[in-house]
Amino acid sequence: MRNHGVGSWTARRARKTPHRAAVVHGGVQITYAQLHDRSTRLAHHLRHLGVRPGDRVAFLGPNHPSFLETFFAAGQLGAIFVPLNTRLAEPELRHCLTDSGASVLVHTPAFAPFALSCGTPRLVPVGDTLDEDLAAGTPAPLDVPVTHADTAVIMYTSGTTGRAKGAVLTHGNLIWNSLNTLVDGEFAAGDVTLLSAPLFHTAALNMTCLPTVLKGGTLVLEESFSPARTLDLVERLRVTVMFGVPAMFQQIAAEPRFAEADLSSLRMLLCGGAPVPEALIRTYQRRGLGFLQGYGMTEASPGVCLLDAEHALAKPGSAGLPHFFSDIRLVDPAGDDAPHGELLVEGPNVMSGYWNLPEETAAAFQDGWFRSGDIARTDEDGYVTLVDRAKDMIISGGENIYPAEIENLLYEHPAVGDCAVIGVRDDTWGEVPRAVVVLAPGVRASAEDILASLEGRLARYKIPKSLVFTDALPRSGAGKLLKPRIRDHFGTTS
Repeated sequence: MRNHGVGSWTARRARKTPHRAAVVHGGVQITYAQLHDRSTRLAHHLRHLGVRPGDRVAFLGPNHPSFLETFFAAGQLGAIFVPLNTRLAEPELRHCLTDSGASVLVHTPAFAPFALSCGTPRLVPVGDTLDEDLAAGTPAPLDVPVTHADTAVIMYTSGTTGRAKGAVLTHGNLIWNSLNTLVDGEFAAGDVTLLSAPLFHTAALNMTCLPTVLKGGTLVLEESFSPARTLDLVERLRVTVMFGVPAMFQQIAAEPRFAEADLSSLRMLLCGGAPVPEALIRTYQRRGLGFLQGYGMTEASPGVCLLDAEHALAKPGSAGLPHFFSDIRLVDPAGDDAPHGELLVEGPNVMSGYWNLPEETAAAFQDGWFRSGDIARTDEDGYVTLVDRAKDMIISGGENIYPAEIENLLYEHPAVGDCAVIGVRDDTWGEVPRAVVVLAPGVRASAEDILASLEGRLARYKIPKSLVFTDALPRSGAGKLLKPRIRDHFGTTS
């Protein structure tokens, strides 16, 4: 087989475990043999539409078997898969399509109106017509040469600080990231993995979906997240692995029947996007469950560090240790190694660059190390703790203030359900911190009460000079706070 990329995985899985369930979606179950057959037929269909190695094939839709079929079909052809975020506005989607130069858009029915107006040359609607075309096509093997150095995916970053950039991930990046995940995450061949988080996000696709496929497990694809339905699926399908962001696990724990639900099949809870609050860790520990907490970024495919369940409370707020095949450095502003500084990452899972952005690519690397933009420190055991984003740092009267440090303490107040700390202009100090808080359900507290809880625990200059309440904080699909949007709404001096 000349295809050494991820596109060959369905063929390799089909020859080892052809009758094992690969995907469960609603009432439909697809075996590995069927997944390979449909992916191959789709690859022939795309080639008939003119797709050749290096061409970009975009997909727009929720979690669905057609997402995986398109991903593996593109990989068989040596084409480049471009997963689109369904939560983006239409101008943002058009930017991703135009910027990537996608020649084909595969889309589910709900996105037909957008597809017809987006200007992409060829459209492939998911539905009965496509099924008929695939049934009439050929399942003959396509053995296009693909190497680890060839581009597999262009994944667009969240674009919270401007237009989204396309991270270019090679087949080697995805394969090494999967190996990191298998070594540190201990996936098993018999796993039943529940995926309610959207596959267009790197953690769902690359940290959860692909390792499951590599081991021959079963993917349970949910088009949207429902905490009540999650408990139903865990019980009925005997789910062993779940991935989500902290907010999803919080909603599951808030379900009235969480304490009595049969969770005995669950073996591994993967969580990313933000640190898991200690109170939530303890809630799941009472049910005999622990979290594997991941830290990473799209540009690293995304795994950088992992904190195992054993150290979740012993190392509160830590991002864990670097993945097995990944390395990190902390550097000061001069670029010299330091115990506290910007985190740099290097490894075979790190992207080759940003799509068609040579200057941004050059700026993102320092002597071959990717600059994360995150400020971190390490302890005596080598565990990494993220202090904050460099760009989110508040400078007040010449003192550096890292919002994450304040946010971590605010979360300990029982009335705080969600929070963010931003800098606001101040005539005396130039900038001072402001807390934006969402109260926990059914709990009341005043701004004065919450801020008073920080007295004696933080330097006075770090304690927010004001606190405002809101009903909800904007977050990305990966669960990260959208700080620019929060600053726009709550960053006035009043």
